Amino acid sequence: MNKRGGGSSRPGPLLSPVGAARQQSLRTHNLALVLRAVVEAPGPLTRARIAGALGLTRSTASDLVDRLIAARLVDELEPELVGRAGRPGMLLAPHRGGVAGLGLEIQVDHLAVRVTALDGSSLGEAREAGDHRASDPAVVARSLGRLAAQVVTQLPAQIELAGACVSVPALLRSGSGIVALAPNLAWSGVDLVALLCEQPGLRALPIELGNDADLSARAEARARAVAGGTAREEQSFLYIAGEVGIGGAIVVDGEPARGQHGWSGEIGHTVIDRSGPRCACGATGCLEQYAGLDVIRRRSGLSLETTVDQLLDRERRSIRVRRSLEWASAAIGVAVATTLNLVDVERVVLGGVYARLFDHLAPGIEREVRSRVLAARWAPVEVVAALAGPDSAATGAGWRVLDGVVADPARWIAGHSHP
Repeated sequence: MNKRGGGSSRPGPLLSPVGAARQQSLRTHNLALVLRAVVEAPGPLTRARIAGALGLTRSTASDLVDRLIAARLVDELEPELVGRAGRPGMLLAPHRGGVAGLGLEIQVDHLAVRVTALDGSSLGEAREAGDHRASDPAVVARSLGRLAAQVVTQLPAQIELAGACVSVPALLRSGSGIVALAPNLAWSGVDLVALLCEQPGLRALPIELGNDADLSARAEARARAVAGGTAREEQSFLYIAGEVGIGGAIVVDGEPARGQHGWSGEIGHTVIDRSGPRCACGATGCLEQYAGLDVIRRRSGLSLETTVDQLLDRERRSIRVRRSLEWASAAIGVAVATTLNLVDVERVVLGGVYARLFDHLAPGIEREVRSRVLAARWAPVEVVAALAGPDSAATGAGWRVLDGVVADPARWIAGHSHP
């Protein structure tokens, strides 16, 4: 993995009908297919099911699974319960205690760290509130490095970190460690990876960058696949991450559509009114100036330090807070409807603080969608709350790291002392 950042390659769809490769790199390729099948399946698999789905012989599939078990990438569980004669297959699941990805998150009002295992569980995490508006990138990097060290030093000895990925609410310069523009942090042209590599707890790790909404959407696609029992490849939706800023991602078949430069999904800068208030990005009338958390607070007559819990408590007693949320939901609905008229998906997922405010935002969004989306009468749009939970960008960042291991487990095994 390149220490200067960049994405990772990804094999074909889970349990693809396309047969396994027949080439010199057959074993390496098939090992990746098998690991990905186990990691991304909605539930445990057996060797027989993997063999049938990938077009492998049972002996080949079993040999590959055994190699992944020895490398502590896959666990063998209990026998499968079957209502037929014959020996039941052993169920397989991703290993929980071996390789892991370190996810780091920078937001305007907090920092977060989470270590994610191959089975999706959190092996350690921490969160620290802070005001990073117009912040010094070097100071933020030191704080994040310190928070990461607190988590990493508490990990069990058998945990091996494959790398780190840091989530930033920003446009990122593709293939580098550069934050091109983070309007709400007031950062421009910042070599964030270089700053993080100077931190004692992170020096030994390869580090890459990711956009916060893209990473949150990645975590959300997996959460919905696990909860609904459907593969990630069957997950397509518009994801909106509400924070102080507003990010978005168009998820198609389980993957955020990044666009040519990796800059797609900036729904927070959809224009609601050309003559509206000035945005931190320099334009006027952006959605963030109608529905960002700071704007909701100000219109509610509350300070910028007001928590979401406090906001919700005030909503029960204050018509001003209710009107602020209604105003925000209508603006979000206009932006969502505009996007859905361009992008054909039938589900909108509200993440970040919007998941907490869902009951107050969803009705207004749905009204706007029904009246503004041309196809809504034939294909109703579902508006739902995110399932990935708090600090989902840190979870998605951990998965981004693990993607590299899943894409090439042979390389990971060769570089580590496994049987």
